[in-house]
Amino acid sequence: MVRPITVGMNGSAASLAAAHWAADEAYLRDLPLRLVYAWEWLPSQQGAGGQQTWPDRILNEAATRIQSRHPGVPVAVDGIENLPVKALVAAALESELLVLGSRGLGGVHGFLTGSVAQGVVARAERPVVLVRAGVEPPGGGARDDRRAVVAGIDLDHLCEPVVAFAVDAAAVHATALRAIRVWHAPALYDYAAGGVDAEAADTAEQQERQELSAVLRPWREKFPRLTVREEVVAGTPVEHLVAAARDAALLVVGRRTQRAPMGTRLGAVGHAVLHHAPCPIAVVPHE
Repeated sequence: MVRPITVGMNGSAASLAAAHWAADEAYLRDLPLRLVYAWEWLPSQQGAGGQQTWPDRILNEAATRIQSRHPGVPVAVDGIENLPVKALVAAALESELLVLGSRGLGGVHGFLTGSVAQGVVARAERPVVLVRAGVEPPGGGARDDRRAVVAGIDLDHLCEPVVAFAVDAAAVHATALRAIRVWHAPALYDYAAGGVDAEAADTAEQQERQELSAVLRPWREKFPRLTVREEVVAGTPVEHLVAAARDAALLVVGRRTQRAPMGTRLGAVGHAVLHHAPCPIAVVPHE
């Protein structure tokens, strides 16, 4: 079964930017596009003259704009009367990818993520991409190979779905992949020497590099023409990933699907990145 790329629409500039981004992605992947508008309750706006409801107008206007810019992409529209988070999480299950808009704060300040978007990202079992207002691809499948796909790699947990998604995205966009492992350097103090044990620190960093290379090796073999740049840096993941996102075509991060004691959650790194990274962000669920 061919899964579409689905976009959650709400009439905002951000959701329209998300729709254009998703349409370009659908073109590159040769997939259909589905525009969804979900609402909990809406008074009837259907008049005697057959006037469209608000969701119908939003969906049809967006579909018209997209088809004028991406004439080769099949576009379907679907209004769903249900709680938005619940409806979009269900739509994600039937999709290759779910794309949502986020209100941009401008410049390097990045996203101001709404409650619906955060709720969907924290619960969806398929990858979700957030696109801020003002971010639109060139259209028609045009690529910018100067901007790499950046992936934050967490070697402490199973990260294969994250790597797989990032590799596939880089291949689809014919660009490079920057695989970044941010690690916390342990306190390696040599009491005999009265300072940091530099040799032990170098050994620990080398181990991190070897582990990252081992994770990426099968993907290098599967995609021999793909340029993969491995980066191991010590510090705070949010700081390094947000900095890398400033020149990225897409930032890919993971979200663990195991339930927290208080229910589903996005995680501190994912939450911070969604609010501060300026480029589109893909959140990939994994065990």
